[in-house]
Amino acid sequence: MALSVNQERFVDLWGSMGVFWGINRSMARIHAYILLSPHPVTLDEVVAQLTISKGNASMSLNELRHWGVIHRSHQRGDRRDYYTAEPDTWTMLFQIAKERKRREFDPALDALRDLLGEGECDATPEVAERLQELEKLMSLGDRVAGKLLVDVKKSRSVLTFVKLFLAE
Repeated sequence: MALSVNQERFVDLWGSMGVFWGINRSMARIHAYILLSPHPVTLDEVVAQLTISKGNASMSLNELRHWGVIHRSHQRGDRRDYYTAEPDTWTMLFQIAKERKRREFDPALDALRDLLGEGECDATPEVAERLQELEKLMSLGDRVAGKLLVDVKKSRSVLTFVKLFLAE
């Protein structure tokens, strides 16, 4: 699939935005390309259209599958892998949020709890209080995220509520 000027622009901007969800530019560009494709794409097609190395494309496709935002399939009589984007936008965003929480938020909260729990925080009372308040706030965020990110169907109910709340 040859990209139009507007499609190329979207691919590049989605690539730049990828850092906000914790992935590199190439990986996000591949995701954008697959999002735009009306048919399943192959590794070779990704390499040719985005002018990236086969190794980079292969690793990125595997990571995107791990994130749950693309799916791999096969076609009868063809040994190549074919990739399609997660068709449901809410599920895609849910998967991104879930993975970001697991990779970034959870380790930060664990490190903060370790710091506070082991008495290594030999800071002033003001700093210790600030860190304890941060732990309380992050724990609240963890509980909220835990409720929202357990099941995409339940989180979709939250989306419906937000849409109703924001309706004019």
